[in-house]
Amino acid sequence: MSTDADERSMRDRMLAGDLYLADDPELQEAMLRAMDLMDAFNATSAREPAEQRRLLTELLGAIGEDTYLRPPLRVDYGSHLRIGARTFANFGLVALDVADITIGDDVQIGTNVQLLTPTHPVDPSLRRQKWEAAKPITIGDNVWLGSGAIVLPGVTIGENTVVGAGAVVTRDLPPNVVAVGNPARILRTIEPAAG
Repeated sequence: MSTDADERSMRDRMLAGDLYLADDPELQEAMLRAMDLMDAFNATSAREPAEQRRLLTELLGAIGEDTYLRPPLRVDYGSHLRIGARTFANFGLVALDVADITIGDDVQIGTNVQLLTPTHPVDPSLRRQKWEAAKPITIGDNVWLGSGAIVLPGVTIGENTVVGAGAVVTRDLPPNVVAVGNPARILRTIEPAAG
C-alpha cells in the first residue's frame, strides 16, 4: 500500500483504520487534551464523584448513567471510547482508543484490563517510518472481563460472555460463553437462568 499518494488528513486515515502517522500535530493536540483530562480525573478524590463524572463526560465519547470507573484510567484520545449504562471498571483500565472502543451496558471490568486497538505494520520499513493503524473493539452488554484480560484490535465480544482473568482475546467471542487462556478459547456455554 502506498502511503504517499493519500491526501486525507492523518486523523481521517486513523479513523478509517488505515495507516497514519501519530506524530501529526492535530493528533498530538487531541492526545495532549486527553492526557490533561485523564490526569485530572486520576488525581480527583473518590470523595468527589461529581467532579470525576464531569471530567469523564468531557474526556470520553459517551458514558452511560450509573457507570463508574475507578482511577487510574489510561486512554489515547478518550473521545473514541463509549461506555454504556451501569458499567463498572476497577482500577487500572487501559483503553487505547485509536479506533472506536464500544462497551455496552452492565459490563464488569476487572483490574488492569487492557483494550488495545492500535496495530503496527509487519513490514519493517513501514514500522521504521512510524506508520501505524487501528481496529475497533466492541464489548457487548453484561460481559465480565476478568482482571488482567487483554483484548486485541478488531475483537468483538458477545453479550453475557465471561473472559477469565489473564486471558488474551485474539479473535471474536460469541455471546453466552466462558473463555480463558492465551489465546482465549471457549471453555463452555452459559445457559441463562430461567425467569
